[in-house]
Amino acid sequence: METTAIRIQPRSTRERKESYESNKLVKRLRRLAGEAIADYGLIADGDKVMVCLSGGKDSYALLDVLLYLRSHAPIRFDLVAVNLDQKQPGFPAHVLPDYLARLGVPFRIETQDTYSTVKRVIPEGKTMCSLCSRLRRGVLYRVAGEIGATKIALGHHRDDVLETFLLNLFFSGQVKAMPPKLRSDDGRHVVIRPLVYCEERDLAAYAELKQFPIIPCNLCGSQENLKRNEMKQLLREWEKRHPGRVETMLNSLKHVRASHLLDPEAFDFERLPPSRAAGIVT
Repeated sequence: METTAIRIQPRSTRERKESYESNKLVKRLRRLAGEAIADYGLIADGDKVMVCLSGGKDSYALLDVLLYLRSHAPIRFDLVAVNLDQKQPGFPAHVLPDYLARLGVPFRIETQDTYSTVKRVIPEGKTMCSLCSRLRRGVLYRVAGEIGATKIALGHHRDDVLETFLLNLFFSGQVKAMPPKLRSDDGRHVVIRPLVYCEERDLAAYAELKQFPIIPCNLCGSQENLKRNEMKQLLREWEKRHPGRVETMLNSLKHVRASHLLDPEAFDFERLPPSRAAGIVT
């Protein structure tokens, strides 16, 4: 009886390099998410984490990374995916349920026509994001209460944090960004952002690697000239001219010196002790 030898073709140098870079990417995102969770106490033993899944690259990555961390973490926590179907025209309602069912992840699809409300209230050409975000947040808070979630996880990343910081600095007159952990105004919910250390370009590469079934947002995604896009482009230009500047900006938000700013509510300048030299008699 003759046997046929199977010859395994060696991988090309490019294939080996791509595999190496992909492994680095996966490990980097998992490590950074784990660091953020540890640094800010985002998830505790026994938590029920509601992962807000929009169908975009960031929320898909968030769920995927949390699934991995759950299986390797020294604590036990549950995950449930929640999507808000805002009734945008052409929204492929089957995509997320099919995807989550294949993963075996508990999920809930909440349907509410916030799309029509936003289109009716906001004049054509004006930014829709603010109202859309408030309406979406209200629905998600309600759902979190109904399912007993102790944490609400959002997919905002490092670039979102810095863009928000610049928007507030340039247009709102505030030194404020997106916190990694936030209690809602009514005190009933805790919002967490485990991807706060992750770069957007890494998440885009991760989405391509994992072949997530991306669902574009036709409500706000069709709006050009948004101020946030201006901030995004500004950060890209800075990073291109001065590599490392964006990371330095993020580190700056972790090392705030209220005594070196101008806010009397953040630092009591009036009661600042006099200098020692003031008591010296010559």
